[in-house]
Amino acid sequence: MSYPPALEELIEVFRLFPGIGAKTAQRLSFFLLSQSSEEVEQMARTMVYAKRRISYCSECASFTEKDPCNICTDPKREQEVICVVQFPRDVLVLEKTGQYRGLYHVLHGALSPIDGIGPEELKIPQLKKKVEEKGIKEVVIATNPNVEGDATASYLSRLIKPLGVRVTRIGFGLPVGGDLEYADELTLGRALDGRMDL
Repeated sequence: MSYPPALEELIEVFRLFPGIGAKTAQRLSFFLLSQSSEEVEQMARTMVYAKRRISYCSECASFTEKDPCNICTDPKREQEVICVVQFPRDVLVLEKTGQYRGLYHVLHGALSPIDGIGPEELKIPQLKKKVEEKGIKEVVIATNPNVEGDATASYLSRLIKPLGVRVTRIGFGLPVGGDLEYADELTLGRALDGRMDL
């Protein structure tokens, strides 16, 4: 049995989301169709509103509704320490620990030559410029503890250390091969406390 074309199209749209396979896309489509028109329209309005209002911070490249973001403009933050993360969601995860009070820099990925992702495809040139121009004393590297994250951390260490800046890596209270997004606050807090020089 084949689905109506509009339903097939809806299923394909849900399959565009990361981590959503055919069966989950089907379930989400059936759920959406079981909702009232008003509820579906509200969901659609919320998505469009978020897409229009949220952009990247010109300073740290994380998500924000005002530019620069609240973290970058907070005078109480340590202005001489930058924590480098792979994705905007990682900023939120680290903020939940309540243990880091510096600034951030979001790379928007990790080095992966196999996938054609080099330094120019990431926000690495902007990081180097920021370190050179803003009197940064420490760069905390909080990339994911996997092959790409480790390669990125190693590359950043070789790039930044010659500038006379301390380069540290968060401690490995995190599981190897895992993502920051799935770590609990306690584990992340211990990882931040146990960061080490690279």
